[in-house]
Amino acid sequence: MATDAPGLVAFFNDMNLQGGVVVQETPKFDLDLYIQSYTGRTRFERLLTIGRCCVPLCVEALKAAVAEAKSGNDVGRYKEAYECIKIAAPSEPEAVLDQAWVDRVTRENRAQTHRLELQLKGYKNNLIKESIRMGNEDLGRHFESIGDLASASEAYSRMRPDVSTSKHIVDVGKHLVDIALQRRDWAMVLGNLAKITGIPSEDDKALQQYSKVVHGIALIGLEKFREAATMFLRIDAAKDMKETTDYSHIASPNDVAVYGGLLALATMDRKDLQVHVLDNQSFRPILELESHIRKAISLFVNGRYSACLTTLEAYRPDYMLDIYLQRHVRTIYSQIRSKCIVEYCRPFSRVTINSLKEAFSSPDQSLIKELIDMIHSGVLKARIDNIDEVLVTVNSNPRKAMQAMTIERTRLYEREAMERIRRMSLVAADMEVKNAKKFTAPSGSHEEATDMWFDNGGDPMATVESQA
Repeated sequence: MATDAPGLVAFFNDMNLQGGVVVQETPKFDLDLYIQSYTGRTRFERLLTIGRCCVPLCVEALKAAVAEAKSGNDVGRYKEAYECIKIAAPSEPEAVLDQAWVDRVTRENRAQTHRLELQLKGYKNNLIKESIRMGNEDLGRHFESIGDLASASEAYSRMRPDVSTSKHIVDVGKHLVDIALQRRDWAMVLGNLAKITGIPSEDDKALQQYSKVVHGIALIGLEKFREAATMFLRIDAAKDMKETTDYSHIASPNDVAVYGGLLALATMDRKDLQVHVLDNQSFRPILELESHIRKAISLFVNGRYSACLTTLEAYRPDYMLDIYLQRHVRTIYSQIRSKCIVEYCRPFSRVTINSLKEAFSSPDQSLIKELIDMIHSGVLKARIDNIDEVLVTVNSNPRKAMQAMTIERTRLYEREAMERIRRMSLVAADMEVKNAKKFTAPSGSHEEATDMWFDNGGDPMATVESQA
């Protein structure tokens, strides 16, 4: 490993220059056990992310990524992993390009593509819809396996005219959702997901789980954290999650626990956390898979904010290596920290800066600057007294708020009363039109139609009778 140290330094220096994420700490998960929770193409993506970002696990993860790529048919992914390990660990056997494997798999992929296209062409000539649908599905799966996601999406889309059952509709939708998820096209994910939501399925429970997980991940990508938390918290835990989980190629039940709990902690108040998370009997079995998340939420609800933040900080490296959370960890943690500071100051009119430093001191940034930013953004309604070194909370004037609410209610009451009086006056003057039909102007001039209207007292039925 010592001989690879210069390569690791150069590798992560390049990552820093490119604005990538670099995690210096060792995560709490075991890499082998972690990756066993996933199936399909997400295994390689997660291994490559860990290899690119985590200093302690870099070489191990990149070697596993190379092996994972060579177990499939995606030459592009193998070359991507090879380029990384060539810089990070040039002395490893995986750092030597296996050109023979690349040439062989490339030839096999071309031959398979040609064979499936000819097969599909024969099905089209025979005009058998089911065979055409299956031919497009086989071609789409092949393109997906070799990394040609655009062609895979086109092939899956061509299945739509030939579907004949609700299961076929669901299958097409799930194929397109999976492709859009790999391409990080969140709008397309939600669009295709809406087409299969509510469609009866043979395994409705698994489809509901799949839809909620994918919907929540798409909302994370769109930075709609409150809606994403609500979606994850609606997932019902199965009796045996490992057997009934239908989303292992996307995320694991542990990921669902982290996503739901962490986003709820960042966006919900204490009452909602107690009701929708801690007392949520359907989500609780999933939350127990990540007991530290449940502990952090309980600490926040009980007012132990410093302990809550300490618990979360211990697991920050793990979340920085998650393919969906990585871009949003800093924002989520910042929201949680701001909530803790606000809740800590809420019961008091004056809080000393020293007590805030003891509870929320951070080596990364100045607490005073953080408080100033929170005040400017409106998150914290307070002002800082530098002379006495205290934070003075600015409470809203309850009398002024009550007066504003009273005036608004008075205006609403006055508007409603005027409408009722106007209605009563119309009824009393016998000007109410009952069972009115659409008035058609007579074929004459506008002046004649107007005269006829007034001659009949504005009664549309009488006007129609006169017109007849």
